[in-house]
Amino acid sequence: MKQRILITTFAIVFLAGAASARADGVISDIMKKYHKAPQGEDPVCKQVSNGEGTSDQIAELLKSYEAMAKEKPEKGQPSSWEEKCAALIAAVKKLQKDPKDVSDYKKAVNCKACHDPHKG
Repeated sequence: MKQRILITTFAIVFLAGAASARADGVISDIMKKYHKAPQGEDPVCKQVSNGEGTSDQIAELLKSYEAMAKEKPEKGQPSSWEEKCAALIAAVKKLQKDPKDVSDYKKAVNCKACHDPHKG
């Protein structure tokens, strides 16, 4: 009986840790892919902010931000996370209609405004 409880407890802790690692991985992967770039190159988010993003890049951003919105950040209030992700998604949808209308995206993609409350 004690062994079964121990195994069950271990499984719950393991699965909770795996879910948390997955969320951190999804967010981290998106940040690395779209918000960072090799030295000497602009990241996708900067290209888009400058009105130079392609329709494919904008579509990829939308899909990635929608996936990111489903995850839980390292810290902070869920309502804040949802609000910031919703602003990114809305701004990218607006860019799909007019890739040169970058004002909302520039506001929404503010790294510090999101990292301060949500990055561990």
